Amino acid sequence: EVQVVESGGGLVQTGGSLRLACTISGFTLADGLVGWFRQAPGKEREGVSSISVSEGRPYYADFVQGRFTIFTDNAKNTVHLQMNSLEPEDTAVYYCAADLPSPLRIGPGTSWGQGTQVTVSS
Repeated sequence: EVQVVESGGGLVQTGGSLRLACTISGFTLADGLVGWFRQAPGKEREGVSSISVSEGRPYYADFVQGRFTIFTDNAKNTVHLQMNSLEPEDTAVYYCAADLPSPLRIGPGTSWGQGTQVTVSS
């Protein structure tokens, strides 16, 4: 059974930074794609960033615009999302996901965490 646990959300002012962490068990990062998604109130869940450890390649949604960085700690099977220059529009629940079928996409085998709230005040 795959377990995904996020941490690191919180309240920050516009322009501030947060680092999210996601610890995964039951799935090795080198075996596939992992990533971050978010869902704002009244909106659909959307992909933020994903990474393939085997390819060493990150993927980002267009709205990230160089503000976020995804990286992994393979020894701890953990994936992080460093978020800088945060804007009120980034306010959402952020979810970590393991075993994506393709970058920024989810599939029937994707495992999710419970999410962590990120709130950016103006």
